Amino acid sequence: MDDLKAIQGELEKVILDPKYHQPLVLLKAIRNGLVYGVKVRFPHALVMIFLFRSGTVREKLWAIYKATRLHAFNLAKFAFLYKSSMLALRNVNGKEQSIHSFFAGLFGGYWVFGHGKAQFSSVSQQICIYVFARVVLGLAKLAVQPPGDNTLIGGAYGGHGGKGIFGLSEQQLELVRKRSWPVFASLSWASVMWLFRWYPEMLQPSLRNSMTYIYNNADTWDGLQNFVWHNK
Repeated sequence: MDDLKAIQGELEKVILDPKYHQPLVLLKAIRNGLVYGVKVRFPHALVMIFLFRSGTVREKLWAIYKATRLHAFNLAKFAFLYKSSMLALRNVNGKEQSIHSFFAGLFGGYWVFGHGKAQFSSVSQQICIYVFARVVLGLAKLAVQPPGDNTLIGGAYGGHGGKGIFGLSEQQLELVRKRSWPVFASLSWASVMWLFRWYPEMLQPSLRNSMTYIYNNADTWDGLQNFVWHNK
């Protein structure tokens, strides 16, 4: 027990030593990317593959493993490239500048999600589409929200300020807040249903399979068994 405590004490000295901080940041970023990727992808792949993909149980388990591994490794690689780029830019310039995160994200995004076979991977495409949707929402908020304090203090941000590009009054801003989400949600679903009805091959395969299961398979049955329990 004493030996274990001694080893623990020595390890804590290392991880708390400022001279090791930067390489340990990269190590923890890799760890966090792996763990988060597994947490996000495994339950999603488990449900989607067993519900919508044909094949043996072994083939489905292998597909779940591959999707989970790819998602976790992608996030880990991106975390490493992003954090290492940020550290390098900060060390070169002496301090962090606002454009650094853009360039670091550009570098990591290309090499992990936009380069080689990654651009044809459905998992990579899903991640990028997810990020893109959040970017659009974030930029829309940035455009209408008036300037404020965005400093991170105690795990929470300040006034959540934006750029206030349109110079909206408080009354106009409240109207936008109230109406923007219904418009966005309605147009999103209108667009995806139109694409699914007339150009389904343009949609991402997992989304297309889900929509086929819900909507197209609702049109046909030949008895109680495939009306209540399963589609086919």
